Amino acid sequence: MTDLKVTDIEIGKTALVVIDLQQGIANSGRQVAPYTSGQVIQNAGRLANAFAEKGGFVVLVRVSSSPDGKDSLKPQTDQQLVIGQYPEGWDRILPELAGVKNAHVVTKRQWGAFYGTDLDLQMRRRGIDTIVLCGISTSIGVDTTAREAFQHGYQQIFAEDAMTASTREEHDYVCKHIFPRIGKIRTTDEIVSALN
Repeated sequence: MTDLKVTDIEIGKTALVVIDLQQGIANSGRQVAPYTSGQVIQNAGRLANAFAEKGGFVVLVRVSSSPDGKDSLKPQTDQQLVIGQYPEGWDRILPELAGVKNAHVVTKRQWGAFYGTDLDLQMRRRGIDTIVLCGISTSIGVDTTAREAFQHGYQQIFAEDAMTASTREEHDYVCKHIFPRIGKIRTTDEIVSALN
């Protein structure tokens, strides 16, 4: 990791985008690595509170579907995906983040947070050109959103210890081979310090 200077993060032009820290994903009981869900929730909460205290734009992204599940993707794949109807409360933002002042909630219907949502519109209307990205899963929702943000021309900072994946290998691959090509990788501490 390299040091960020305070001038590297201009709060008025930077949004924190938190991916899928919701009941059915972060509290699913599934094994994740290299960080636990609790560690990711704690670090994402620190980032969200730091952004909110400075008047920054915080976006809480959740994945959901309509009650009949007909708006879910239904690809033919080699590995079975969980799609369709979800239990009540599955898409509820975690309480640790739900109370963040003035947070904007984005509901997506697929892995990435840009397609079919108002995320790009809301950020452009606020003059935002940089995204700090975190959440679960590094190799799915975070990675897909990062690639979409890159294609939309956003600068990106990845909070490496505020995200995790199904396996350490998935997390490490994305952080080593993908994210350095489309943004900067930093720790929660480095990012929070740069907002002061």
